[in-house]
Amino acid sequence: MQPKILAIIPARGGSKGVPRKNIRDLAGKPLIAWTIEEAKKSKYITRLILSSEDEEIIEAAKKYGCEVPFVRPIELAQDNTPGIEPVLHAIEKCPGYDYVLLLQPTSPLRTVEDIDGCIEFLLNKKLDFCVSVTHAEKSPYWMYNVEKSGQMNPLIKQEEVATRRQDLPPVYMLNGALYIAKVEKLLEEKSFLTQNTKAFIMCRENSFDIDTELDFLICEQLLKQREKA
Repeated sequence: MQPKILAIIPARGGSKGVPRKNIRDLAGKPLIAWTIEEAKKSKYITRLILSSEDEEIIEAAKKYGCEVPFVRPIELAQDNTPGIEPVLHAIEKCPGYDYVLLLQPTSPLRTVEDIDGCIEFLLNKKLDFCVSVTHAEKSPYWMYNVEKSGQMNPLIKQEEVATRRQDLPPVYMLNGALYIAKVEKLLEEKSFLTQNTKAFIMCRENSFDIDTELDFLICEQLLKQREKA
């Protein structure tokens, strides 16, 4: 029997780096629409919902076929609201699911293949928690803290400093595209990032996370190229 998966798109009205970014036009449609359309193609997602306090975002999501079963309380849509709180609230409002999948709308290049691939990875390995990562372009092994005096201190202390990029161990970073967990375990841990969390590796091309105007421009060009292909 296929497990029941609740997918949540969290999108609040306030955003600092790129104002109103969730409904801003990106390559011909609102940013949030890219996530909705890919999620609706999934063969595993049982129910796709939006969590937002913003009327314009709610209307845009409905237009593209996303269900909005509730309006997020304003106290859960503040700059300092922990990201897990809207997820826990959505689980409370929409009970009865085995897994919860968080799909941030700021990852417009994430595809249904990424979504279903991550879900299959989780289910096949019988995991409680899984998050998407991508290969880090800049290695922390070449990063330093710099004191006021200009003194450099390596971020990661090594016995021997590698001089070639090829000699550095591979490192990965969260890309913000996919967070999935067993509901009962998430309610216990109140975080997707636990000692038992496993990584689902995504390609760099699908891993852009929009946080700045530059990110927005890059994603727009990549999406336009993808649409032409």
